[in-house]
Amino acid sequence: MTEARLLTVEAMRTVDAAAIAGGTPGARLMERAGAAVAERARALAPADGRVLVLCGPGNNGGDGFVAARLLAEAGYAVEVVLLGDRAALKGDAAGAAAAWTGAVTEGVPDTLGPCDLVIDALFGAGLARDLDGAARTLAERVNEAGLPVLAVDVPSGLDGDTGAVRGVAIRARATVTFVALKPGHLLQPGRALCGELHLADIGAGEAALQAGWAACAPPLYRNGPALWGAAFPHLTGESHKYTRGHAVVLSGPAHRTGAARMAARGALRVGAGLVTVASPRDALAENAAHLTAIMLHPCDSADDLDDLLTDERLNAVLLGPGLGTGEPTRERVMVAASAGRALVLDADALTSFKGQPQVLAGHIRDGEARAVLTPHAGEFARLFGGTAAAEEGLSKVEQARRAAAQMGAVVVLKGADTVIADADGRAAINDHATPYLGTAGAGDVLAGLTAGLLAQGMAPFEAAAAAVWLHGDAGLRHGPGLIAEDIPELMPQVLSGLLSRLR
Repeated sequence: MTEARLLTVEAMRTVDAAAIAGGTPGARLMERAGAAVAERARALAPADGRVLVLCGPGNNGGDGFVAARLLAEAGYAVEVVLLGDRAALKGDAAGAAAAWTGAVTEGVPDTLGPCDLVIDALFGAGLARDLDGAARTLAERVNEAGLPVLAVDVPSGLDGDTGAVRGVAIRARATVTFVALKPGHLLQPGRALCGELHLADIGAGEAALQAGWAACAPPLYRNGPALWGAAFPHLTGESHKYTRGHAVVLSGPAHRTGAARMAARGALRVGAGLVTVASPRDALAENAAHLTAIMLHPCDSADDLDDLLTDERLNAVLLGPGLGTGEPTRERVMVAASAGRALVLDADALTSFKGQPQVLAGHIRDGEARAVLTPHAGEFARLFGGTAAAEEGLSKVEQARRAAAQMGAVVVLKGADTVIADADGRAAINDHATPYLGTAGAGDVLAGLTAGLLAQGMAPFEAAAAAVWLHGDAGLRHGPGLIAEDIPELMPQVLSGLLSRLR
């Protein structure tokens, strides 16, 4: 699973220190990093192209000097700009600069001049302050020029841990980083600023990498099959519908039933053996007109749900899509949580506890429910507003982690950079998705996919992470014109592709 692990900025410093202590000189690491940058630059610029290398005053700038030397040796016309004083460079960066025999322009040039590629080696992921002064001017000038940019480690001005912009950040077409991806590569707006990501192995060594993982606790992952594939349901010759679980999706009243049906369809398509829509009697005919393989059961109240859940074969319950807000929904949530089944809470089930996360957490903990909460940003703010999870300045990862710890559940904080966090601190960032998923009902289907995987026995964190990835994969396969109803129908293709990868 290590290929899915991310490293924080501090953990990356631990890797560098451990590699050097283990006998790999820093200058060698810098040479390899610069070589990786030069290799990617050669793929982006024509063989006889002009390359402008912007070097900062630290080790990121040292990587830039190495790349400049190697590109010049390969026949490129290379110009180097150093933000600062060459004589003030220290350590390995000073050594890399000394090996560059070409001219160096110090400070901010009046114009960037014509070139085929800009290499941004100004500041790396560990930037601890907003860009200002000459650094800000240079970053703004690069963006205004509209030239293709290859960033070293991260685009300058980007916070490597949070993905936030520190004052201003350079927009890159591609980014080369080293050893492991950082959270800021995947969290917005960092993900959009990085362009195409390239990860380079610079030979830090397994021991140094293990030291970095140890320093990055609790673990943080890039969401994907490497994280949860081993736990994904696999059918055998002895599998049948009753071994694949039975998910229950609560429907809203008449004229508000579509969300529940889409969620139910998602649960069935992802592999749940049986799915039942628990419907108010005034909506039975409406639901029956649209359901075939999905079963239907009358359910008008929390007492009705309690009676339904006496059947222990019903092992996963989803509440929220189109359900309505208020006391009736809160009562249904309490019943479902107390039944101790796998539980997915979305949409109205979350909003019904606006400003009362401790009450919802009490229901989840008292019932020992294996719960997954799937809020988008607005629902998250309504539920957790005023709590530690909603403090200003937190990264999305930290928000989700705090919320998960508070709830004793998995929290899926949705968006372009969906974060999945468990109460134990594990978290994953999803970048396997597309903006075309930003359509009405897509979140309802995601909740259904999660319920379907829970019904098949996946643990909540793995089920939620897998559902987010599958949902994103469906969006990527479909592309323009996607509507929520398309997502369940794409599951056969998505699952076939996934299972081929897992073999």
